[in-house]
Amino acid sequence: MWPRLRRGFCSRSTKEWRVKQVVRSNFGSLLGEVKERIRDADFISISTQKSGLYSSPWRRILPIDTAETAYSKAKDAAERFQLFQFAVCPFRFDGTKVVAFPYNFHLFPRDELNIGMPSHSFSCQVTCLTAMAREGFDFNTCIYDGISYLSRVQEAASMHRFALLLPTDHSPSPSQSQSVADSVFIERIRSRIFHWRNSCKDSSNNSDEALVKSLRKLILGSELFGSRPCISVDVCNDHQAQLVLEMLGKLSDDLVPLVVPDKDGAPTAIRVVLTSSIEDKVLLENELKMLEDERNKEVRGFREVIDAMSDSQKPIIAYNCLNDFAFIHSKFISPLPHTMTEFMCSLRFVFPSVLDINHLLKEVPPLKKATNLHAALSFLKRRFFLPIDMEVPQLADGVADGENLGNNVLRITFLFAKLCSLMKLSPSADKSSNSHNYACIESYTNIFYPSRAILQEPTDGDTCVWMDSENKVNTENLVFLWGFGGFVSSEAVKRQLSGIHDALDEGFDVRLLDRSCAVLAFWSANSAKRFIKDIDSGLDGFPALHEMVCKGLKAATYRDYERVCKLGLWESELAESLDRADNESMDSPIMVDEEPLSAYKGDESSFQCW
Repeated sequence: MWPRLRRGFCSRSTKEWRVKQVVRSNFGSLLGEVKERIRDADFISISTQKSGLYSSPWRRILPIDTAETAYSKAKDAAERFQLFQFAVCPFRFDGTKVVAFPYNFHLFPRDELNIGMPSHSFSCQVTCLTAMAREGFDFNTCIYDGISYLSRVQEAASMHRFALLLPTDHSPSPSQSQSVADSVFIERIRSRIFHWRNSCKDSSNNSDEALVKSLRKLILGSELFGSRPCISVDVCNDHQAQLVLEMLGKLSDDLVPLVVPDKDGAPTAIRVVLTSSIEDKVLLENELKMLEDERNKEVRGFREVIDAMSDSQKPIIAYNCLNDFAFIHSKFISPLPHTMTEFMCSLRFVFPSVLDINHLLKEVPPLKKATNLHAALSFLKRRFFLPIDMEVPQLADGVADGENLGNNVLRITFLFAKLCSLMKLSPSADKSSNSHNYACIESYTNIFYPSRAILQEPTDGDTCVWMDSENKVNTENLVFLWGFGGFVSSEAVKRQLSGIHDALDEGFDVRLLDRSCAVLAFWSANSAKRFIKDIDSGLDGFPALHEMVCKGLKAATYRDYERVCKLGLWESELAESLDRADNESMDSPIMVDEEPLSAYKGDESSFQCW
């Protein structure tokens, strides 16, 4: 039991906290500051605003979903919708005070480099856009001044389209036995570069006429790289490029080789730049490094922030992590894998420690019913004395006066700090002598399966999904019904079904998933199997149920629902998806990960919330 404690502490309202707004025009000037804050932080909290969460009611993550079906839905949403805002808040603990540095990045998948990426199109959900507009979100700023980005996979695929010359950053490997052709080729190139280098060195001391100097440059093929002399050596393949690089490494220390790629990324030439001294060589390399950094900033865009978070290895604090990190993986890392296990393994390489606020709330029984961040914070403020305050030292740099977009990330930060105090979780990895009574926060990290109390910020037309029931039901005891007209309410459906089959007399409950389909939970074991079996066998002895089947009533098991999610049969109504799955299974064996679906073993004994 959690004691009710006297409330004797009043914290500042989140309205007083300001979030620094970051758009394309100030992204470059703030990126270094953001990276520094991330390096110095203890934790990093994140919050996102998307163009949509789900395209139909049944495709949101429901309490009846297993980890795999929930991941399938999150994957569909991440591939369908787009990120418009991404708030990042590096923060640290200073005694009972949290020092936070919030930034809200405005994103838009603009094809600034004319390479067809990151996205040609995306979907929008009206309720999400309406909610963003009410908060003061400026869609003009998003579209015209939003920060673009490329994922790691997209960047790798697009590298061959950039003709930026980069110095080789690897030491030449010792060449293996060279052929006669290789020896002739490399000797010819060595002689050419040797004479060119000597000519450039001597040209500053001789008094040849301009015509003679021009002829010498023409014959030797000399050019200019900025103000420095250079020469290009044509190569046919990687092998010849490696031979030239090896030779240049041995020839002189004042030569800087630059690889010139073709449109497919293969080397076509080695451009050799002659420097005047060791200091000049270092200066050139620094100039090239600055050019590369600018190119990377332009290509990667907001992913520079994602990479900084990943490189820091700091714990990431979020809510509804499955949805948020499905978007992060899809937009900034690589296309989402097929299964939850593959997704988790891939994500752990990038973010080794992720904590979902939902799972901390489960440890405080009264907070299980909290449906949003405001409710959770208000409850803690009313019921518990938690002397935690938050300081936001930086001044907001908004894109327009009066805006305070992205402040949910501060609520997540503040809620996390209060829960750590309430649950006696040590926020530091280094345990001091007086922290032996504190539990380790590691036990709450990297939990991505759906939580009963999934925090959802309300949007127009949304309703909460039966969060206040403590019942759990085995997936084998769930039956999906559709096909006898539109459902008005779950109570009306329950009255209509009562008494039509003896399995229903043993106790059942009904919930609507959308306007077309309901799910039945049987409280007795094997009742669902008997109910489905009798429907399939002709309904002898159950005239009322037989009449409903004749009018179009259909039934499916949880396994059929899993198949719909696994195969991505995302129709607007669940009934249409179940019908489609049934029709396709009759026409041909449906494959899942290159195996017949009959070989796919779902979590048949899992218990889901009801």
